[in-house]
Amino acid sequence: MNKAYDQHYELVKRCLDGNRRAQFELYQAYSRAMYNICYRMMGRREDAEDVLQNAFVDVYTKLDSFRFESSVGAWIKRIVVNQCINELKRRKMVFLELMDQVTEVPQESYSPKADPGEVERIKKAIDQLPDGYRIVFTLYMLEGYDHKEISQFLGISEGASKSQYSRAKSRINQILLDKNKVG
Repeated sequence: MNKAYDQHYELVKRCLDGNRRAQFELYQAYSRAMYNICYRMMGRREDAEDVLQNAFVDVYTKLDSFRFESSVGAWIKRIVVNQCINELKRRKMVFLELMDQVTEVPQESYSPKADPGEVERIKKAIDQLPDGYRIVFTLYMLEGYDHKEISQFLGISEGASKSQYSRAKSRINQILLDKNKVG
C-alpha cells in the first residue's frame, strides 16, 4: 500500500467508526473540488451547494460499500456526478438528440488569447450553454469521461453525447467570436 492509500484507508475506517472529526476531514479534503464539479454541471451556485450537500450525505451513508478499488476521491467524484445527473433528471432536463435541432457551425473559429481574463470569458461562455450542452461538455472536456460513460450516466446514446459535445464547442466558439466583435 502506498502512503496516500494508507491515509485514505485510515480516514475511511475512522469515518466508518462514526468519528465526526474524520468525516469533517473527508469533507474538507474533497468538498472544494466536488463543489466545482457541481457548479459546472448545475450552472447555479445555490443548486451546486444543495447537490454537494446531498452527495456528501450519500458518501457517508454508502461509505461501507467503498472497496478501495479506486481512490476515495474518484469514488466521491462518481457519487457527486451521479447526484448532479439525478437532480437534473428530476428536473426533467431534456437532452437533444442529433436530429432534433440543427446548429450551424460557425465559419470562423475562435482562437483564445493568452491573457488572464480569457479563462473567465470561457467560463462565462460555458455558463451560457443550454443545460444539455453544458452537462455533456463538462463531463467530457472538464471531468474526463468518455462518450460511452456519458451516455450511460445520462441515459442517452453515444451519438447524442458526441452531438451535444460538438454543438457545445460550436456554441462556445460562437459566443466568444460574438463577444470579440462587440468588444
